[in-house]
Amino acid sequence: MKSGKVLLGVLAGVAVGALVGVLLAPDKGSVTRKKISKKGDDLVNSVKEKFDELLDNVTKKVEEVKEEVADITQKQKSSTKEAKKDAQTTTG
Repeated sequence: MKSGKVLLGVLAGVAVGALVGVLLAPDKGSVTRKKISKKGDDLVNSVKEKFDELLDNVTKKVEEVKEEVADITQKQKSSTKEAKKDAQTTTG
């Protein structure tokens, strides 16, 4: 999760920098407000994209783990069946 904190810090820095840049620009108030709104929308979209990427990565990892668990379970069942057959043939 360290990279998530770094990403969040970078995004916050970009947002603050953009806000300060817009506020210090020599434009009318209405133009400045529109710029702030657009920058905010851009930031929200960027965060949504990053969140979607993170969610996709987590989903892929969960699916990989599920497949690994299913494989291990299947191998364990096969081993157990073989052990039972071996036990029956040796004792029977």
